[in-house]
Amino acid sequence: VMDELEEDATPKWVRTTVDLDDHVIVPDLEPTGTSADPDRALENYVSSLSTLPMDHSRPLWELHVLDFPTSDAAAALVLRVHHSVGDGVSLLSLFIACTRRAADQDALPELPTTGAARRAGPVYALPSRPWHPPSSWGALAALAAWVVSLLLLAWHTVVDVLCFSATATSMLRDPPTLFKGAEGVEFRPKRFVNRTLSLDDVKYVKNTMNCTVNDVLLGVTSAVLSRFYFRKTGEGGLK
Repeated sequence: VMDELEEDATPKWVRTTVDLDDHVIVPDLEPTGTSADPDRALENYVSSLSTLPMDHSRPLWELHVLDFPTSDAAAALVLRVHHSVGDGVSLLSLFIACTRRAADQDALPELPTTGAARRAGPVYALPSRPWHPPSSWGALAALAAWVVSLLLLAWHTVVDVLCFSATATSMLRDPPTLFKGAEGVEFRPKRFVNRTLSLDDVKYVKNTMNCTVNDVLLGVTSAVLSRFYFRKTGEGGLK
């Protein structure tokens, strides 16, 4: 928390008493707006939260209860948490620890584990090369190729370290891209859009490619970002 009335106040961790009335928020929204287009109303509300600063005089989390039906649910809960409290992985671990199994109310849920056998499909297969017994000249050529590749790796590593150091010390500017916002972008309104994917379709691709659900979702995300980039820049997709 931070006492904003003090001069030169800085955030600090302190023990405090949580008042749920300060953290559980039920907004009074216009019924006509939520009934006309509830999905749009949900997106607009979440977008408006990105422009509102959090109150640093109390614990940095809020739970917004949006009690109107959307196309996906009867109501929505929006949990707003400062990054100093936790990141995505730690918060998901916390949520899982707060739940119990449906079959056993006293048992914690378990995440499925992926073994090596599940990563043996064509996606992970390396190209096979025929093996030939090495000759003396072949061994020398292989050694020379290894030395050259090692020198190239060392050279590229040195160049990358120098470029990173120059960028970190503001000697070089980070090149602008579509995915890099201008100065002050953190204070601009943001649009959070969600789309529902069929889990059966995702599993069909997973089973066909013999990979994991995570691989399919990462591939979809990569394809979406690539199409967005090439559509905005007009560049060809083969670069």
